Amino acid sequence: MDNQTGDLVNSASAAQRVKAALARIAEAERPEAWIAVRGEADLAAEAARIDAAVAAGADLPLAGTVFAAKDNIDVAGLATTAAAPSFAYVPEADATGVARLQAAGAICLGKTNLDQFATGLVGTRSPFGAVRSAADPALISGGSSSGSAVAVALGVVDFALGTDTAGSGRVPAALGGLVGVKATLGLVPVDGVVPACASYDCLTVFAPDLDLAALAIGTMTGPSAADPASREWPADAVLAAPPVPRVAIPAPGALAALDPDFRPLWAAAVERCADAGAAVAVIDVQPLLDAALLLYEGALVAERFAAFGAHLDAADTDPTVAAIVAGAVAFSGADLAADQQRLRAIRRESEALLAGFDALLLPTAPLHPSLAEVAADPIGVNARMGTYTNFVNLLDMAAVAVPAGTAGTKGFGVSFIVPAFRDQVAVDLAARFLGVEAPRFGPAGADLVVFGAHLTGMSLNHQLTDLGARYGGEVRTAPAYRMFALDTDPPKPLVVRAGDGASLPGERWVLSPAALGRFLEALPAPMTLGKVELDDGTWATGFVAGAAAGEDITAAGGWKAWRQQAPTMGGTHDA
Repeated sequence: MDNQTGDLVNSASAAQRVKAALARIAEAERPEAWIAVRGEADLAAEAARIDAAVAAGADLPLAGTVFAAKDNIDVAGLATTAAAPSFAYVPEADATGVARLQAAGAICLGKTNLDQFATGLVGTRSPFGAVRSAADPALISGGSSSGSAVAVALGVVDFALGTDTAGSGRVPAALGGLVGVKATLGLVPVDGVVPACASYDCLTVFAPDLDLAALAIGTMTGPSAADPASREWPADAVLAAPPVPRVAIPAPGALAALDPDFRPLWAAAVERCADAGAAVAVIDVQPLLDAALLLYEGALVAERFAAFGAHLDAADTDPTVAAIVAGAVAFSGADLAADQQRLRAIRRESEALLAGFDALLLPTAPLHPSLAEVAADPIGVNARMGTYTNFVNLLDMAAVAVPAGTAGTKGFGVSFIVPAFRDQVAVDLAARFLGVEAPRFGPAGADLVVFGAHLTGMSLNHQLTDLGARYGGEVRTAPAYRMFALDTDPPKPLVVRAGDGASLPGERWVLSPAALGRFLEALPAPMTLGKVELDDGTWATGFVAGAAAGEDITAAGGWKAWRQQAPTMGGTHDA
């Protein structure tokens, strides 16, 4: 993850930020968002340590930020309740995600309320109280990561941690006008997280903007020995969305659940996506919606029973949560095996359905109900809330939820959903939708510098973008190279190191290791890759040649400059 702290975090010191956060809690009038807040003296001592470390030159990319943790995530010394006091325990160690954020300088302010045992998408199923919307106290906040989302929406914390099994890290983002990032399963370890459905649980981030959300979740990413299901980035991870991404949207029939007030906002979001450069096409998403039903209406609910079924008889168990999870006893082991096999088949079907597309765009939540509406139909309204989110983890996909307007005080958002390990594509598309520069998220990749036909706008640039390469900025060689034009189709140059050379302009691109290998394998003679010295004294991998060939065009000042002159020299434009 790139260090982008300059514009992402508070310019205030950690001590100042802690004081401001505690004051904001009192002003915000949403006490139900919190289950526990750390003591002022404890927070002040931690802030002082961080400020001293920064003053001494420590690299702490999240210094000056405070965050909240959903209270099914372990923070050492604070009770983890999962919104069930009878379940509470005090962990001795932080969850890996929490520990990594703290190591980067972020301060955990406290623990936030949630739908009990992370079972719900409404934020009302808690003995600590229903969490009200930050914008309108008559409306729900969304769940199950209700308190975390509201703490960010109210400006108490800079970002917050949620969890996501069926949409809990995305639905509250939509209703609260936030960015919610749910990475590929396992990229962020979930040790120290109370299981809901262990096979599909994710640790997620809410933030007011995409930059900070990507920085926070990127900080937590990476395998952990404490979580045997955690995963590494594969060698063929895609590092960028293509210049013209293909984005699938649902056929109108799949939008039946959408609130009529949200329909104009959805239409505007689709148009906005197209205006941002995407090629939009309609598909039948019914197989995905069918998969979503398996999470609660099928035998997969047995995982919830395995996680906390022993606590369903406790006096403080929410009756709706108990009713949902107790339904698992109606299923046999054979039922579970059958549903798991059915899910595998749907995964294959969904892969075929989305083949050729870079992402799927869906509404995040179909409605923003009131507290009264949820109270009148707690199970029905909640089920409707997960219409467009429940399938994502089941099918091993990643998603970035972004705000897309309001209907009165009701929040609406959309999600860019991508296959596993294409998280950066979702981030890039979300950035284009929001009209901001895309933050870097994912593995570091391998740098490749180019100076000719592979430059942006040139004839072979597609060979990089087709491999998911990411543009890394402009570069220049050291003043020790000469450029020669080859008589090839399409035209290409050779760059040769020479004692009387010049500094040539080029570009840096970042590829996954597998993509770099495929690129090298396809290189025609006499092109090869080697080390090129740049004008800052560093060396990078680029095209090299041992001997000059063709016309010396060094004086033109680079390949693009020479191609612009080509028509007057009997050549043709490189396009």
